[in-house]
Amino acid sequence: MYAAYEQVESSELAAPSAWWKSWRFALVAVILTVAAIAYVAWFRELDDRQQRALAWVTLVAAVTNVACATVGCFLLLRRMSLMGDALAHSVLPGLVVAFIFAGSLNIGFMFVGALAAGLATAFLADTLNRRGGVPADASLGVVFVSLFALGVVLIKRYTGGAIHLDFDCVFAGELDLVGISSNKNMSVGPFELPRTLVSVGPVLILNIAVITLLWKEFKVSSFDPALATAMGFRAGRLHYLLMALVALTTVASFEAVGSILVVAMLIVPAATAHLLTDRLSKMLWVSAGVGLLTAVAGCALARLIEVNTAGTIAVTGGALYGVAVLLSPRYGVVSTLLRNARISARIVREDMLAMLYRLEELATDRQLGERQVVQAVGGGLLANWGLWSLLRRGDVQRTDRGLSLTASGKQQASQLVRSHRLWEAYLVEHLGLPLDHVHEPAERIEHFIDERLREQIVADLPAADVDPHGRGIPDAPGESRS
Repeated sequence: MYAAYEQVESSELAAPSAWWKSWRFALVAVILTVAAIAYVAWFRELDDRQQRALAWVTLVAAVTNVACATVGCFLLLRRMSLMGDALAHSVLPGLVVAFIFAGSLNIGFMFVGALAAGLATAFLADTLNRRGGVPADASLGVVFVSLFALGVVLIKRYTGGAIHLDFDCVFAGELDLVGISSNKNMSVGPFELPRTLVSVGPVLILNIAVITLLWKEFKVSSFDPALATAMGFRAGRLHYLLMALVALTTVASFEAVGSILVVAMLIVPAATAHLLTDRLSKMLWVSAGVGLLTAVAGCALARLIEVNTAGTIAVTGGALYGVAVLLSPRYGVVSTLLRNARISARIVREDMLAMLYRLEELATDRQLGERQVVQAVGGGLLANWGLWSLLRRGDVQRTDRGLSLTASGKQQASQLVRSHRLWEAYLVEHLGLPLDHVHEPAERIEHFIDERLREQIVADLPAADVDPHGRGIPDAPGESRS
């Protein structure tokens, strides 16, 4: 029976109403439509060269964001959001070592170096956590700071002459040069494409392919690694495979958004999607959509105000996350306030109905006026609104002597009082509470007991005719005592 009550209460407090869903989706559709029209109109005013450059920048940013967002969802679910930041820093020694051995910025060597450093970070942090008894966050902090410091030492030691490693590229990215500088392009067959697109594009395809092929395994291991291991999925290997994908995505995004801003792309779209849905499949799609929208809006805004594109994309992503924090249907601040206000208003209305029912139950001619009813439930704007709502719905009517219940109001009030008195009887019968300890909890819980739960309470009681105080318990709908 307790499980039934918890289900009723949680559904009441958590589920967004249908009107809120309709209003929310309509608002998003209107905003996106207006934004798309404005963007197209602004884009058409640019000359051909500006349009081509902006298109390449937006495409590279979009591919980078989506690549980061796909793996970022699993990092978020595993409570490893800091891992993106750790890998973004700790792959630095791997890049330097690969650069030293290759003598050039060879993409293959750089990927191998970054992959090795990323896996080393995950392995060392996991070893410190499991074998050394170091907390997970502390072990990760120790490892990535140490490896990042090692990378800085290697840069200072080996970049003084012939070897060159651009700090701006590593930390800030060079997204603004995409489509403008011919030095940033590569020939792929008959096409000349931006080098960042050539590096990030295959990583996006790889991320999608691996997640699609191992969807069930990643899904189970993200929520319950122990269950995944029991099912034979080898959660440890899946963990290191995810770390490898994150490392590859990170280094591929270096030149586009830099090692610092890639952290925002790994976490912000996933965090935004997590506020908007509780299903992993939808979360991946929403995260990719947020990444795409962030790229388009960030690139356009950066071009308008003439600032760094990668930084603007990160700021735009943060702004979208802020909107989600406010307007998320289940977890948003505004929706939570509206939901709580709706529940509070319902409780006030029901308290008024129950009070008028108990007064009529005494079989006296006394009736309460509007002011008395409002003051009895605490007064204030909410109480006045509740009384107005009851009058408008036809549950309460005005008479010459005050307020009285209509037929519909009396039916609702009787079931509310029935819930109250059944719960009092249950507390006395099964928990052995004294009579002076049962009214207050029943006063709170009566608003969340439905007919199904009332039937379960009746089944657990030897008699459901009177409450512990000797007052009669109203009949269920359709019942009548002889």
